[in-house]
Amino acid sequence: MGDTADETNDVDWAELDRRDPALVEAMLKAVRVGLRYFDPEVQHFERLPEEGPFLIVGNHSGGMLMPDYWAFLDRWVRDRGAEAPLYALGFDLLFAVPAAASLLHRVGSVPANRANASALLDRGHPVLVYPGGDQDDYRPWTKRHEIELYGRTGFVKLALRHQVPVVPLVSHGSHDAIIVVTRGDQIADALRLDRLRIGVFPIVLGPLGLSPVSLAIPPFPAKVTSRVCEPIDWSALGPDAADDPEVVSRCYDEIHDRMQETLDDLVREVPHPVRTRIGNALGLDRLGRLNERGG
Repeated sequence: MGDTADETNDVDWAELDRRDPALVEAMLKAVRVGLRYFDPEVQHFERLPEEGPFLIVGNHSGGMLMPDYWAFLDRWVRDRGAEAPLYALGFDLLFAVPAAASLLHRVGSVPANRANASALLDRGHPVLVYPGGDQDDYRPWTKRHEIELYGRTGFVKLALRHQVPVVPLVSHGSHDAIIVVTRGDQIADALRLDRLRIGVFPIVLGPLGLSPVSLAIPPFPAKVTSRVCEPIDWSALGPDAADDPEVVSRCYDEIHDRMQETLDDLVREVPHPVRTRIGNALGLDRLGRLNERGG
């Protein structure tokens, strides 16, 4: 998933219309099996507006696995049905392979650019964006408790121009499933990956040792918790506020700070996602509750 890009990009309307609810439901049946490994939890889902358009802004974690994204999509379909549209803005490179692009379009993912996002919002659809992109997704493990949006304000301008609410979605635990040793910025520069709009070449530690990118399979079992925050409404600022750098900066800071506060809360509640997940799997959480009652 990535940040919105140049608004002058042309919209491929055929691609936007390819979402296939039947395929979404069928894919999630398989995804749910894998999600059990992470015992995911999506809190306060009811805070989402009943209908679109609105913009969901999330932090990106877990590398290519993205268990928090799949957990949220699963909760969306369970609560609202596969027919209820939810679109995610995805990194351009994911759509470079035709077969992969076809699958992504059918499950509601589109290339991350302002033209696509604007078209979807104009149609009244909710849109999910991860502004931090690959820089956030592969931030070092030592920064797993930090919100990293890297000053990318495209989502703020998008929300202001379209006068839609912004709903922060904060996840914790996915970045404990893999340990990013280094984001590999210098390696990416040396390999000239910028030509592919790739800014990282991460080195990741998993149960089987070190590996490039996210090939450390299986991941560590980690409890994944996501929390939907209260929607933020900037409509009183008017659409022209998108052209005011000071207003955009204040709105960006508001979102960033809200997300960081929420992540801090989640970390306090589940300080050790791997230990928590293993304990839950072994029934140690139930044993602890029984001991508390007995004591």
